[in-house]
Amino acid sequence: MTRPAAVLFDRDDTLVEDVPYNGDPEKVRPMPGAREALDMLRRRGLRLGVVSNQSGIGRGLLTEAEVRAVNARVDSLLGPFDAWACCPHAPEDGCGCRKPAPGLVVEAARLLGVRPEDCVVIGDIGSDMDAARAAGARGVLVPTARTLPEEVASAPHVCEDLLSAVRHVLRDDPRRPRATPPRAAPGPVADGRTADGDAPAADHSVGGHAPAAGRAVGGHAVGGPMADGHAAADGHAQAAGRTADGHVAAGRRTADGHAAAGGRPV
Repeated sequence: MTRPAAVLFDRDDTLVEDVPYNGDPEKVRPMPGAREALDMLRRRGLRLGVVSNQSGIGRGLLTEAEVRAVNARVDSLLGPFDAWACCPHAPEDGCGCRKPAPGLVVEAARLLGVRPEDCVVIGDIGSDMDAARAAGARGVLVPTARTLPEEVASAPHVCEDLLSAVRHVLRDDPRRPRATPPRAAPGPVADGRTADGDAPAADHSVGGHAPAAGRAVGGHAVGGPMADGHAAADGHAQAAGRTADGHVAAGRRTADGHAAAGGRPV
C-alpha cells in the first residue's frame, strides 16, 4: 500500500468499544492497541481524522451536545485528532454523508487539506469500506464479532486488529494482510445492524463547518456531514460537535450498521 497523507477512522468498534447510542463520556473505552496505533501514525507525520455515523441525533435519542461530549472524551483518551466528520442523519433522511455514501470521507479530507484518494479509511464493517471506495480512498477492514463474512470477503484489505492495520498502512508489517474471519461473538450474530452501523452517509458540519444543503438538524444542515477541524493550541484539531452513532448491542445491526440487540443493524 502506498503511504497515504491521512488516515480516517470509524469511531465505534474501531477506535472505542461500541455502546449503543452513547451519550455518556464515562462509558468511552478505547479498543485494544488503539493508543499505540495512533501514536505510531502521529510519529510518522500522518494526519488523522474520524468519520462516524451518528444517527442517534436524527432519531431523537441523542443531542448534539451529548455527541460532542463523547467525542471530546475520545479525543482526550486517543487524540488529538486533526478532523472529525459525523453524520447526524437517520437512514431515512437520504443524506449524502452517511456511510456508505462518500460524504464523510470527502469532508474529512477537505478539513485535512488532502485529496480523498490520498486517504486510507479504517473501519469494522462494509459500509466503511464502501464509503472509502465511493470517495476514491483506500479501505482497511478490522473485523469484529458484528462484521459479516461477506464484508470480510469483499474488503480490499483485512487486518486482525487496529495495530496490524496501521502497520499495514505504514508498510511496517512484512506479512501480506490476510482475510481474518470475524471473531466469535458471545451470542448469535444476525443479519441486521443498528441504524448507525456505518450505513449510508449524510453530511453534517460540526464545530462551525458548514454542512451541505438540506434541512437543519440541531443547527446542522441535513444532507451534509457535521465536521470539525478546529486546531488546538498545539496545532492539533480538537474534537467538536459530532453526532453519536450509537452502535447497537451485539447481534444485529441497525440500518446504520451498528449492532442491535440480538444482531447487527442493517
